[in-house]
Amino acid sequence: MTKLRFNWGKTHRFMSKIMFFALVATATLNFVSCGNDDEDDNGSGNNPNPNPSVVTQDYTVNGITFKMITVKAGTFTMGASNADSAASDREKPAHQVTLTNDYLMGQTEVTQELWQTVMGSNPSYFTGEANLPVETVSWEDAQEFITRLNQLTGKTFRLPTEAEWEYAARGGNRSQGYLYSGSNNIDNVAWFNSNSGSKTHAVGTKQANELGIYDMSGNVWEWVNDWYGAYSSESQTNPQGASTGSYRVGRGGSWGNGAAGVRVSARISVSPGDRGSGLGFRLACSSN
Repeated sequence: MTKLRFNWGKTHRFMSKIMFFALVATATLNFVSCGNDDEDDNGSGNNPNPNPSVVTQDYTVNGITFKMITVKAGTFTMGASNADSAASDREKPAHQVTLTNDYLMGQTEVTQELWQTVMGSNPSYFTGEANLPVETVSWEDAQEFITRLNQLTGKTFRLPTEAEWEYAARGGNRSQGYLYSGSNNIDNVAWFNSNSGSKTHAVGTKQANELGIYDMSGNVWEWVNDWYGAYSSESQTNPQGASTGSYRVGRGGSWGNGAAGVRVSARISVSPGDRGSGLGFRLACSSN
């Protein structure tokens, strides 16, 4: 199995093991809902929802509020088509996936401010703004954060499955079929190697996608729950993937990737203990 390593620069030594190479699978999840907190269909807050018809919910922990956006169930084509010249075999074959349950997805990547209030420390390489995405966190670190967050809130947040992540990145049932999450113009929606200045940026400062979700292309790679495994051409319903593996999947690309790496179908495989200045995550949970 060929490994492709990314050069994040000498100062970003933690990224040394990331591979731009993966195949699909998912560990078993406990699909319990987050429960209703303050439901907000007007999109008020620091990252206002640009589409007031999209339902958001606010959650607050230790005085820090974050938003989750409802993603309606639907069917979509997951992966890259043969017509996508930037796609690699790890993104193929394209296949039909049906998600039968609504769920919630974080409007933004988990911020350093939220991480700090839950964990009491900040592991990030890039600091200076509360709303920078947390990074230099492993899959295992993300699970510990989620456990503590659930204890504090009484909710059941989790990492999204890879299918949930891609469906939301594509705009869910509002999808316009964009190459990047929210646009075919990469600069409108993504912090990537040509505009990032080799660093992360505050979440929600680029254009949102069709669902009002930010930064699903670029800024930081986002851990998902799935074990790394091979795509199948068969149609799937609520895929949960393999029960074991050696690598977890990261999605979305980061500040250090070129345009190919921040496409909605792009994927990497990463050891669950790896950390890096381009590795973060976003929350999901099941809807009522």
